[in-house]
Amino acid sequence: MKSRLDSRSLALFLAVADALSFRQAAETLHLSQPPLSRAIRELEERLGVLLFDRDTKGVHLTDAGHKLVPYARAIDKLLREAETKLRPRTLPATLRLGLTSSVEATWFRGLAQRIQARHPGTAVSEISDTSPRLVRRLRAGRLDAAFIALPTNTEGLDVVELDRLPMIVAMSSAHPLAKRRIVRLADLADQPVFWFERARQPAFYDHCQRIFARRGFAPSRLREPTDHHVLLSDVASGRGIALLPKSFAGLRRTGVAYRALAEGDELAAGIGLATAKDRPAVRDLLASAAREA
Repeated sequence: MKSRLDSRSLALFLAVADALSFRQAAETLHLSQPPLSRAIRELEERLGVLLFDRDTKGVHLTDAGHKLVPYARAIDKLLREAETKLRPRTLPATLRLGLTSSVEATWFRGLAQRIQARHPGTAVSEISDTSPRLVRRLRAGRLDAAFIALPTNTEGLDVVELDRLPMIVAMSSAHPLAKRRIVRLADLADQPVFWFERARQPAFYDHCQRIFARRGFAPSRLREPTDHHVLLSDVASGRGIALLPKSFAGLRRTGVAYRALAEGDELAAGIGLATAKDRPAVRDLLASAAREA
């Protein structure tokens, strides 16, 4: 008898359960929304239960959906462990690296050259994307390693933290707050602030939300452009203020002033190197090359 559950359906279910948004889940999965909605509907029909409530206020897990989550995660973990055991243990001819788009690209400058200097004959292929997408590629065997922003859900992977980047404030150089050396979250309470969508970095988003709640920080939010140059252009025009990892201070743009944030260390983004647990050679090579910067 054919099972009513399969690994692909469970992966789609978990993506929606994590984002609580079909649109955001579809973006994370590189799908259009209609086939994702159709796949979830078909899964519900096979199981004979509703997994999500959909209304004008958003998407919510039903009781059945809540019950399925731990089983889906357990199955996902077993599949990833099986993949890990089957992956090769030697350095590949081409090292496929993921680079998080959550930090400015200057952090990775010279990395490929240092890797090749340590291991001549190894080519380096790089792809930039959000950390959750890089983790999915790594788990699926489409990457050999990924430099990701922390915190990120990395269950089943080997992760080494390499750096921590305090959050800073980017604002128009004409803004009155630009006269200060240090800015506090309380100073920004009545300012429009660019902020990223949860689906781009769920764990880090939740980490920041907890700190914002503790500090009573609830400004009006603007959707943060995924292109950093577009974001800084909007900041320079005075449309809003941005909170960014410190690495962005190296991205100079006329009309943009960077200032220290008093709560910057609390909101710091970590940079971690993620590899499969059976790839110590890859982990050690990359961690050493990254720390040389």
